[in-house]
Amino acid sequence: MKIKCDFCKTEYTIDRVPNTPVKCAVCGHTWAVSKPSRRGAIMMFVAAACALLSAIVFVIAVVVSNRMDDVANRPLVAEISEIKTITDKDGTPHYVVRGAVVNRTMQIYSVPDLVIVSLDAAGKPVAKQKFLPSVPLLDAGGTVEFNYTLSGNTDGVKKITVELQTGDM
Repeated sequence: MKIKCDFCKTEYTIDRVPNTPVKCAVCGHTWAVSKPSRRGAIMMFVAAACALLSAIVFVIAVVVSNRMDDVANRPLVAEISEIKTITDKDGTPHYVVRGAVVNRTMQIYSVPDLVIVSLDAAGKPVAKQKFLPSVPLLDAGGTVEFNYTLSGNTDGVKKITVELQTGDM
């Protein structure tokens, strides 16, 4: 710990607070060394805790704000839960796509047509197939499942996605 002569301002480094007054080696002034206050350390801890709490509140506000913006921009989402292959009686393989459309809002929404997009290894569309959902309207917070068998060839298909029809196909 550092101490300083009250008279000549000479600084000294000591290991612990002495029990008796100390005498300056330069000017001869004698003074009592007091124990350092812990108030500074406590205030530093409180300030750090407040800063951390502020950062947490800020992060939560940003996440909630982004979630609200995402829901406002995309109130309905279509998600694929399973893709399996079946073979028809002629021996031709077909993909069966299962999933759901989820209403992420507290309002009733009209469910648009769904488009299944088959993509090749480069991510380019091989085929698109549009189909109607099983319900025209979706309640607030509701979900409607779909199960669709793709027609056509499965050759070259590496990925399948589902989209909500927003315009021309």
